[in-house]
Amino acid sequence: MQSPEEIRYRREERTLELRFAIGLPIKLTAEYLRVESPSAEVQGHSPDQKLIVGGKRNVAITKMEPVGNYAIRITFNDGHDTGIFSWDYLRELAASHTRKWGEYEKNLVAKGLTRG
Repeated sequence: MQSPEEIRYRREERTLELRFAIGLPIKLTAEYLRVESPSAEVQGHSPDQKLIVGGKRNVAITKMEPVGNYAIRITFNDGHDTGIFSWDYLRELAASHTRKWGEYEKNLVAKGLTRG
């Protein structure tokens, strides 16, 4: 996967923007990235182990570091920093946003949690 030509974090909007040579720009909120972090801490080791993380409405990105030419490690202001977001995973998050976000909100309600 080719690296993005531009990576920008908009602090006021808490949105990560990526521009690749081909395709539309990708815009993902810090909250969405945090609750869908690819880390084992969030995803578990199988789909039925996925942790539903509530209370992240106001989470922000504090740091981004390249991981080779294939990913970035994102540090959030709640201390979470173990997710390595590959370019493919970020594209997947953008493409499946509506479905994943709907599932997330449904699971929050089922667990008695809020975005808080």
